Amino acid sequence: MSEITDGRRRRRRTDADRSAASILRAALEVLGTDPNAGVEDVAMAAGVSRQTVYAHFKNRDALVSAAIDAVTADAVSEMDTAELDEGPAGAALLRLLDASWRTIHRYPLLLAAATESVGAAADDTRHNAVLDHLSRVLDRGQESGEFTRDQPIGWLATAVVTLGHAAGAAVAAGRMTLPEAVDALAASSLRVCGVDRPAER
Repeated sequence: MSEITDGRRRRRRTDADRSAASILRAALEVLGTDPNAGVEDVAMAAGVSRQTVYAHFKNRDALVSAAIDAVTADAVSEMDTAELDEGPAGAALLRLLDASWRTIHRYPLLLAAATESVGAAADDTRHNAVLDHLSRVLDRGQESGEFTRDQPIGWLATAVVTLGHAAGAAVAAGRMTLPEAVDALAASSLRVCGVDRPAER
């Protein structure tokens, strides 16, 4: 009897996981187009009721946070394959930025609203995995003499991340196109690290 009960529980858990994944995919699509969209919009896109959404995500902020976590995980996965330990550090930094912005290109409006939607503390926590990759590249650049040693790695990493936020905000506000923001971010990040000439990617 317990085996039957356990099997039912596993099936319910699997069904619940599938339902949550479906809602999250809908949230990425809807919020990626309109970061101010409500739970009702996400529920409609997922083909479920609002109650079903709330069964998996206690409120809209939790849903937005989960969507941003998913985007961040995608960006980190892109960075994992960017060969950041290969070649000149300047080129590795550009590959890291490219990997990040490939993801941002898919969800620009969602990420532009990330800090405002879920709070700066959650945003800082979310950056930890990104900062690990970035700090590794910056450390390698300082060790090789490619990057300035006048500033600590923690400050350089903070500056690059801040420039990334500024670029995203400029795109969201319509002040720059995405390609313009990508180019400006690359040049500015290299300059912060003490590299005056664009590095080869």
